[in-house]
Amino acid sequence: MAEKHFKYVILGGGVAAGYAAREFAKHGLNPGELAIISKEAVAPYERPALSKGYLFPQGAARLPGFHVCVGSGGERLLPEWYSENGIELILSTEIVKADLASKTLTSAAGATFTYDILIIATGSTVINLSDFGTPGANANNIFYLREIDDADKLVAAIETKKNGKVVIVGGGYIGLELSAVMKMNNFDVTMVYPEPWCMPRLFTSDIAAFYEGYYANKGVKIDKGTLVVGFDSDANGDVTSVKLKDGRVLEADIVVVGVGGRPLTKLFKAQVEEEKGGIKTDWFFQTSVPGVYAVGDVATFPMKLYNDIRRVEHVDHARKSAEQAVKAIKASEEGKVIDEYDYLPYFYSRSFDLSWQFYGDNVGETVMFGDNDPASAKPKFGSYWIKDGKLLGAFLEGGSPDETKTIAKLARLQPQVTDLEQLAKEGLSFASKI
Repeated sequence: MAEKHFKYVILGGGVAAGYAAREFAKHGLNPGELAIISKEAVAPYERPALSKGYLFPQGAARLPGFHVCVGSGGERLLPEWYSENGIELILSTEIVKADLASKTLTSAAGATFTYDILIIATGSTVINLSDFGTPGANANNIFYLREIDDADKLVAAIETKKNGKVVIVGGGYIGLELSAVMKMNNFDVTMVYPEPWCMPRLFTSDIAAFYEGYYANKGVKIDKGTLVVGFDSDANGDVTSVKLKDGRVLEADIVVVGVGGRPLTKLFKAQVEEEKGGIKTDWFFQTSVPGVYAVGDVATFPMKLYNDIRRVEHVDHARKSAEQAVKAIKASEEGKVIDEYDYLPYFYSRSFDLSWQFYGDNVGETVMFGDNDPASAKPKFGSYWIKDGKLLGAFLEGGSPDETKTIAKLARLQPQVTDLEQLAKEGLSFASKI
């Protein structure tokens, strides 16, 4: 096969790739300078749609409706947009070897691609229960959700197993969002997770109690503090039940597993400096190898606000880090300097009629405020995290867009807090003094 050369190559076709391509186009590109190489068969899309709108029983989201960059209110980049901007979309192409010294990528089919500048945007892959040797984990109708192909298989199963029983393994983002959407599809839903409460990396026990209560009121059964240790299947290989460590067995027509992900960095092992499970970068997402950048889930970068380095798995960071890397690349070419990346951590989720946002750092003491009764018609509550007399993090459920901006401002400014009881009384109104 003939070798193809590009000035810029983006490896990976997820959210970050689409936002990087848009940033390149803003700065001006010559036809054929930029290629996106993706193992997926479709142009970059907003991945969060897969666990939300894509699975809705009515008015489900479908492509081309959620191609990037609609997730942040921008123009929808349809496949033809890339060709119109001289960008080559190389889809259904898995890269199996990356040689950074020779600036060469090799595909599973044996094609080779060379580049001047590489942006690694490979993202994460799901952690599979078969990785742990869980008996029966390869049965049919056990699903993971990362790519559109995964969502399509789940949609087909929802149709085939109408009104059946589903077991959701995991109590994080996927667990909570999929439990809600499967309930909306009229399934009997049970969530199983080993932690003492849901979303433990972010939620306090008090915050989690609201969501667990709300889900229970919607008919979702929750089994927490226990592990899944195996699966049974029928003669056709279809899953029939889930075995729990405490000895119980749950019937299941469908199982959806969401137990986390791991960054896809193995192509670059021993070629770039790594830290905290990711590829170490500077403020501009350049790695230890000149001309090689890493963005999104795979990047471990300086967190200016907290004077440390972190790796962040979230769509907001995927978008912003991709834009920052491209700005840095173009500035370097022009002999200019751009501002250092100054990221405010942001996480959000939507399920049922709920919608929450979190900004900042969830460390220190917590102060809750508002109506966190799961039975309320319109619950609205929040939490602040206080450490060393400073407000570092802010969470809000049921807030308006303006109120969301307010908690973001608080997390960014880190105001002094001296009286936690007074802060709990003031709640959101505390921001009006800042």
